Amino acid sequence: MSDVISEYQKWKQQGEDLRVKAKLAMETRFRELLLEAVRVAEEYKHDFGGTLKPPPAVTAFRHKAGSAKKKRAVPAKTAVKDAPAAPPPPAKKPDRKVLGLQKRLATVKAKLEAAKAAGAPTRNLDDQIYEIEDALQTALRN
Repeated sequence: MSDVISEYQKWKQQGEDLRVKAKLAMETRFRELLLEAVRVAEEYKHDFGGTLKPPPAVTAFRHKAGSAKKKRAVPAKTAVKDAPAAPPPPAKKPDRKVLGLQKRLATVKAKLEAAKAAGAPTRNLDDQIYEIEDALQTALRN
């Protein structure tokens, strides 16, 4: 009886070892395929100027653009002797977090007005507005 049990335990251990090896191999292959997909997408964008669309079964595929992008050759402009001064630098774009908080604040304020008009309780909305305004002030300080 103990022979059967020890055989079973050996079989189970071998199966677990094989499972771990297969898992690592699948993860490695998955990463390799993703890296190849990123390379193809960047090459497509560089050559054709558009982005590839994934098949419908893939809901999200995002990658950070690499720093190895090559700049396209810009035709040289003729130099003007008295060139005007460089324009002032463009205004700094607002932080994405700040924009998101401002949008949430506007949405909650609209809900608050609708709730007041309907005579519904507004305490939760007031609390949300307070929290969003606090987060907005913190984000603007940084």
